[in-house]
Amino acid sequence: MNIEKQYQEDHSVKLIVEVDQEKTNTYKRRAATKISTRSKIPGFRPGKAPYDIVVRTIGEGAIAEQAVDLFIDAEYSNILTEAGVNPGAAGSLQSVDSINPFKITISVPLAPEVDLGDYHAVRLSYEWEKPGEKEVEEALENLRQMYATTETVEREIQVGDYVLLDVESETTELNRKGFATFVRSEDRDTEWPYNGFAKELVGLKAGESKTIQYAFPEDWDVDDLMGKSVEIKATIKTVRGVTLPDLDDELAKMAGAGETLDALKEMVRKDVEMRSQDEYDDKYFVDLIEKIKEGAKIKYHAHTLEHEGEHVLSDLSNRLAQQNMDLDTYFKVRGTTREKFIEEEVNPVAKKRLERGLILDEIVRLEKIQIDNAALEAEYNNTMMGLAQQGMDFSKVRGGKKGQQQLGQAIAMESASRVMTRKALDMLKSIAIGEYKPVEETPVVEESTQEEAPTAEEPKQEEAQAESAGEQDALRPAE
Repeated sequence: MNIEKQYQEDHSVKLIVEVDQEKTNTYKRRAATKISTRSKIPGFRPGKAPYDIVVRTIGEGAIAEQAVDLFIDAEYSNILTEAGVNPGAAGSLQSVDSINPFKITISVPLAPEVDLGDYHAVRLSYEWEKPGEKEVEEALENLRQMYATTETVEREIQVGDYVLLDVESETTELNRKGFATFVRSEDRDTEWPYNGFAKELVGLKAGESKTIQYAFPEDWDVDDLMGKSVEIKATIKTVRGVTLPDLDDELAKMAGAGETLDALKEMVRKDVEMRSQDEYDDKYFVDLIEKIKEGAKIKYHAHTLEHEGEHVLSDLSNRLAQQNMDLDTYFKVRGTTREKFIEEEVNPVAKKRLERGLILDEIVRLEKIQIDNAALEAEYNNTMMGLAQQGMDFSKVRGGKKGQQQLGQAIAMESASRVMTRKALDMLKSIAIGEYKPVEETPVVEESTQEEAPTAEEPKQEEAQAESAGEQDALRPAE
């Protein structure tokens, strides 16, 4: 074969493949045989008619079309290898330029390419500080709210009450039936539909309504509400007063923190610190990766972005399913179409996710980062424990034992991905704060002293026992 490569601006390559006459004839004969097996040619059994007879009966064009398909199926991987092309997705036949001998043009999306530039020169200080006593006290109050008891009251709404209400507006985004809210003394960014909404209800009783005017700022995170002035009618259905438990040893026992109030405070302090650092890390690493992107060159085909967009849409679909809603209903509620939603909201998210992943993958490659078994096992066990705590019964996984094994493999792969991502982020952080240390390569063990590794078919006895026990343990909710 003679292959000419023409690189395209969309990060694909056109391969113009010229096939010698001998190989062309070989695939034409294979095509003729295949066609004759499913066609009736007078005087011959299926598949036994001579090539010339098949050509006269069926036509050279039909045979050539079938022959090209057979050629591509059989030779595509060889074409890529001979051309030295690393594909990012399946190629497509663009044209058949000649059938005698074959000359075809194939378009192949290329695998993404990443050049991080001098990423070792990127600096970003890490300035997280532990939360103070105020944050710990707020978390303790939130915990009291979790274990509070409530009762319906016939009085006016007060700060500290739970309220069930209907919210009506001409703006679709703001319509909710049976919406529950808590009237906090302090504002929270997570309050729906805006900070301070619940306090607008103070003084109302069950059965009463109030019309509220509110102007959303221009930089609001919901597009349909940006800079929009709205009218909201709130109708109170139920008011429930709250009785908080005392902050004492009994609350510690109820929360599973131990036997004492001190143990509870320590548990809450650690949780507050972890959440605070996780929140800081999320923003820190987004900013750090953006700084690296400024000096990087990333190339990928549109198909790669489209594939990532499918993952984003699938994630959204799964989250909506938990709320008993499908995508079509969601689009109607949002007043948009699938195409517009993908263009305006899915693709930007997919682009960020894709480029972030490509950068981290390149860091893993360049820094020779590897997963250690201890970290992988810990991540796997934490995931299994989390699923069990959410009430998942592993013994009832669809597909029986095979389904359980597939679930275990999926969780293992996801766990490996998370561990590798954390290691890559830690590496980037060490570079950004000037504390870079290269990964120590695992020394090669001499063959004479290296213990013979078990094959997949013949694991060591103790490993086989551990694996068997591990499979059983992994499927127990107690884990």
